[in-house]
Parts: sequence; structure tokens; C-alpha cells
Amino acid sequence: MEILLIGQEGQLAFELERSLACLGSVMAVGRKSKIHIDLEDLNGVSALIRAIKPDLIVNAAAYTAVDSAESHQDLAYRINADAVAQLAQEAKGLKIPIVHYSTDYVFDGQSRTPYREEDPTGPLSIYGHSKLQGEIALREAAIPHLIFRTGWVYGMRGQNFLLTMLRLMREKDALSIVNDQRGAPTWCRLIAEATALALSQCVHQGRIQLGDRAGTYHLTAGGETSWYGFAKAIRPLAIERGHLPAECALLNAITTAQYPTAAKRPPHSVLATEKLHAAFGIRLPTWDKGLDLCLTAKAC
Repeated sequence: MEILLIGQEGQLAFELERSLACLGSVMAVGRKSKIHIDLEDLNGVSALIRAIKPDLIVNAAAYTAVDSAESHQDLAYRINADAVAQLAQEAKGLKIPIVHYSTDYVFDGQSRTPYREEDPTGPLSIYGHSKLQGEIALREAAIPHLIFRTGWVYGMRGQNFLLTMLRLMREKDALSIVNDQRGAPTWCRLIAEATALALSQCVHQGRIQLGDRAGTYHLTAGGETSWYGFAKAIRPLAIERGHLPAECALLNAITTAQYPTAAKRPPHSVLATEKLHAAFGIRLPTWDKGLDLCLTAKAC
């Protein structure tokens, strides 16, 4: 089975390239890869897919700069919506499925219970809205697909909250962290492994056949916390694992109003994952266990 993995430079694709190798031959492409793809160039996207003729497309690429998207709307929609629609049309022509990743930011965060897949959406930001439009384009193409909504993704590569905290805790005496936005921090390696596990259950005669398992699923760690709670958990674990010195920045909790940003964030974007467990038997560990695993893996 030939798997086309898009977004090679990203933290999630780095893990997917390894986890998907058990299913077939993985061709990872991106802006800087030997086999180049630029999601802004829709004609180039089509040409590459038609040349490769993969058996499965996994799209781990996205415009994820949430605040920058507010002033670069055209680029955000081009990558997060238009390119997804183009991928869907090419997959339709080849009669192959797509795996695509979306975000908890498609919700407005007003619910105080975890969002289910069928709950009404209401993104507050250009980033969230552009990702929702990508979801819609993929569904309207009427092809077999898996959309995995995740959130607060981190790892030991790229740009993410964990790495930012590790850097700032070394550089600063004190940090002020927002304590009234809640979500489920999710290690990108667990997302990649869950993706491979789900797909492995859909292999039939060397091809991915999703059948009635096709659709949208929430894929996040268990439990919930705030950004402050996440940072507070990072600090002692990172010291214990040797990622930080014993004397590092102290943490102070603040409100969203005290830390204004260009884009609005949902105050409560915890996702319910029962549908994923019912369909595939997959349930990720709690967010704090995932963090422990991530920092331990890096220390090894």
C-alpha cells in the first residue's frame, strides 16, 4: 500500500511517518522535502497526486498560526480549506480514502461539557473557521474519509506550548499563564499511533476500506486542564527529567482578559472521545500521563 503523507516538516507528520510505516510504504512530502508540495499551489497538488497515485492520503499539513491567521486570512483559507477541497477531489478521482486532522477550535467553547462530534460548531477565529471549511469540503466530496479533531497538540519538535514553556522557563524569572481556557493537551506521538491503530483495523486485501467507520472523530488525551495547569505540570516533570534546571521560572495564573491576543480562543474546548472508542476501541491516556511519557521519551 502506498501512503502519501502531506506536511513532512510538522510535528505530527514526523510521528506519522514512523507509525504508518507498519501499514505500507510512506511517501512524506512537504515544502522542504525532496518531493516538494506547496498547498498554496492547487494545480501542483493535483499534479503530484496524479503522478504518485497513492492508495491513501494522510493530510497532516495546516496553517496553524492562530493569531497570524487573523491578518493572513487568504493564506489560512487557501491551506486549511481550498487545499483540502483539492485533495478531496483528487482522492475522489482515484477512488481512495483520506485521513485529515482538524481542531477543537471549530467550537465556540461555551459548553461546559465535552463536545461531541455532532454538536453545533461555532469557531471564534479565522483559524477555526478555515479548519471547519476544510472539514465541510471533505464531507461534501462524498469520499471515504477520517477526520480526526484534536487539540492542544505538543511534542519535542517544531513549535508548540511545551517547547515554548521549556524555553521561557530557562530564560525568565517568572511567567504569567492563562488559567481560564480549558482543553486536553495531546502528545502528537499518541495521535500518530492512534491513527495507525485505527487504520490497521480497516485494511482489507491490502487496501484501506473504511466502510461504516468513515466520518469525524475526536482524538485527544483524556481529562482536561488549563494552560496554567499544563505549564504547572510541565515544570516539575521537566526538572526531574533533566530538561530544566532546578531553579527556573515561577508561574503565575492570569485570565484571558489579562493576555489579549489577535484571535479569540474558545474558553472550554474539551472533546468527548467515546465515539472513537466505540468504533475502534481506542482511548488515549490522560493528558498528564501523556506529558510524562513525552518527557520520559525525550530523556531516554
